[in-house]
Amino acid sequence: MLVPPEPALTEAEIIRRAVALRPVLLERQPETEQLTHYPKETHEDFLRAGFYRILQPRRYGGYEFGLPVFYRVVSELARGCPSTGWALSLTAAHVLQVATVFEERAQDEIFGADGEFRAASTVVPVGVATPDGDGHVVLDGTWPYSSGAPYSTHYVGQTLRAPATPGDPPGPPVLFVAPRSAWTVLDDWHGVLGLRGSGSNSVHMEQARIPAYLTREAFLLDLPVEGGSVGSELHGNPMYAGRAPSFFHGELAAIMIGIAYAAADEYARIVAARPLTLEPDRTRADLHDYQRHLGEALGMIHMAEAALRQTAEDWMEACRRNASGEAPFTTAEDNRLALMFLNAGRIAWDVLQGTLFRTAGSRHARDGERMQRYFRDAATYWTHVGPSMAEPLTRRVGCDRLGLPSDHIALIP
Repeated sequence: MLVPPEPALTEAEIIRRAVALRPVLLERQPETEQLTHYPKETHEDFLRAGFYRILQPRRYGGYEFGLPVFYRVVSELARGCPSTGWALSLTAAHVLQVATVFEERAQDEIFGADGEFRAASTVVPVGVATPDGDGHVVLDGTWPYSSGAPYSTHYVGQTLRAPATPGDPPGPPVLFVAPRSAWTVLDDWHGVLGLRGSGSNSVHMEQARIPAYLTREAFLLDLPVEGGSVGSELHGNPMYAGRAPSFFHGELAAIMIGIAYAAADEYARIVAARPLTLEPDRTRADLHDYQRHLGEALGMIHMAEAALRQTAEDWMEACRRNASGEAPFTTAEDNRLALMFLNAGRIAWDVLQGTLFRTAGSRHARDGERMQRYFRDAATYWTHVGPSMAEPLTRRVGCDRLGLPSDHIALIP
């Protein structure tokens, strides 16, 4: 059993550290985009702060803080640098699924002697897992959009079970955890509109062999958790008995809210520094319209943040009821929570593009301007697979309320 690096670290302190790093991340934004991932100095800052270990079980050297804390840290980091917040979230988050569904033997190996665990992932299955007859499976393929890959120690991926008979279709989805030695990071995260510094490179495996016990016949969007899980029993914490889709939507919402706050920060700086053409002793900050634009934007962002925090608490409560046997964490509950998170992210996007970017002025849409960067990053979020689930999720929630089947409505085309 490992001891966390700072056994007495509190939730309040880890949030304070995230807030304190915002100015540093703000200054590193251009370098982060140029590198296509956050610089080594930022990675070292995160290691010292304990951000990678927020959701990690204490048994394996983590802090085992809950979702509200994790999302708050992600939002604060994204407020400093959206690409950095995105990459941190999508590497520090997947520990939750690993600690939920894998057996003790697998977790002992995955977290190892030092508890160093950072894992990029992508939800779409690639290739097949072929047993080698020696207790291992062989993986081949290229997994794209693996945010945070440059600093990951592991890869949490999806593939398909190889067909039992040649010519048959592949089997069910397989979730696997591959150590860093099994894969390479491709230098292909270039030419994108936004989130240019998120390190969302492709990960490539060629005849990679991993132990079969590092695989589970499971799909990230439908983990078997009803009534509790291997992880909730092993760690004595119901947080490890939660469904993943709503959790993933919460991550994206936390990032978007951070970006929206960053845009509001920049908007306030812009209008206070812009003299009026005919009254150079006054600035746009003195005009009622710009005061109203900023106030309306902040009101909506605050509301989105409140929805994020409350829904995170609801997710934790759903886990508690699930593990205690009070009420299962059903797909219908997952749909409801996912849609709440998605709507919070959508509110942040609407405010950013419809008010802050639109009224900041075209000079701030130029290359190198922070407002342009925030718009690009937020627009790229809006093309992500998560927001594309809006329509199927709304249908699912409607069907759930009407007592109609909803599982047949695919979240991913």
